[in-house]
Amino acid sequence: MYVGWDWAGKTHDVSVLDEQGCLVEHFAVGHDEAGFKHALKRLGRHGQPEALPVAIERPSGLVVERLVEAGHPVIPIHPNAFNAARSRWGASRAKSDPGDSYRLADYLRTDGRRLRRLRPMDEATRKLQALVRMRDDHVEARVAASNQLEALLNEHWPGAIDIFKTVASDIALHFLDRYPTPASAARLGETWLAAFLTRHSYSGRRSPAQLLERLRRAPTAPGGLDPEVLTELVRHQVDVVRTLLHTCKELEHAMAAVLPDHAKARILAGLPRIGDGVNLAQVLGEVGPILDASLDVDHAAAQCGACPVTKASGQSRGVHFRWAANNHARQALQMFADNSRHASPWAARLYAKHIAAGKRHPHAIRILMRAWLRVIWSCWHSHTPYDPARHRSELRLKGA
Repeated sequence: MYVGWDWAGKTHDVSVLDEQGCLVEHFAVGHDEAGFKHALKRLGRHGQPEALPVAIERPSGLVVERLVEAGHPVIPIHPNAFNAARSRWGASRAKSDPGDSYRLADYLRTDGRRLRRLRPMDEATRKLQALVRMRDDHVEARVAASNQLEALLNEHWPGAIDIFKTVASDIALHFLDRYPTPASAARLGETWLAAFLTRHSYSGRRSPAQLLERLRRAPTAPGGLDPEVLTELVRHQVDVVRTLLHTCKELEHAMAAVLPDHAKARILAGLPRIGDGVNLAQVLGEVGPILDASLDVDHAAAQCGACPVTKASGQSRGVHFRWAANNHARQALQMFADNSRHASPWAARLYAKHIAAGKRHPHAIRILMRAWLRVIWSCWHSHTPYDPARHRSELRLKGA
């Protein structure tokens, strides 16, 4: 039996097919606890959960988790791949929820051997992945909020942008609390600025006189808003940026607290510049499940976006960027690879070699990602912690 599950926000359509592709049962259930229980009960009439694979256009989510928990093999099908196959069931490529659940089940019946089954993640990985993705969302929101604050200041209070390196810092936000408008900083002198810097533990290398010169050198906005209105706008936007800075730090602390519980943390902790916080958590939470589910390192590299797509037909051949990849894993591995070249002579030499060959920075980093992934794969599946003293390429470079 093969099951196709068409996911929706309020209702789900489910179709069950036999080995010949004949529709055995079709039903719809609501997106609630009663609906989930009813669906699992009806599927149970057709056999044991482990013998009823389910095809669905989602790799994660509540429905997927409930199906995996019940024991069903879950096969996520990428929407692009599924849409490309619609012509199998008719030239019109029509779309409907009942029809899609049937097509998903039929796609699983004919192509199931080529599709990857989801594996349930351990508790530590689930926690890390959830924390990592929430932090990524908050970082994105923080960047957007900082850009909005900078745009507001650039129009009405340009000096506040220039005085410190970035407006998304504690000291810059404290400065805007105290001096939200040009008028409020009109009488600011070196003595007052020095006292402000001391009070807020300024760690930059600029003297009060240099910072004040930056402030005075900035252009003056013509006209401008009423000071009371500008004060309201600046302080509300400052509150948004400060909140997001705080939540990002709190999420990073939570990630660091979960890391010791992960069984593979010690294996990757020795990688150069991976640290013991954000990037290690990203690699464990995003790349780790791919390493567990992949058949070989080349499959894992494709899933992480660390290898290109080759298209060859007749005498033409092209190598293209791989768009169909897990972007969370790609970003985690990319950050590690980029950082590693500043601590690993082997990584630095490999990067420099490809830059000298005319490749741009992103391309050279992807090559380095693929090289590191082979090292990580070996460590991960042999349960051997990474040790630069056992990394043959590093040793050859050092002449050991």
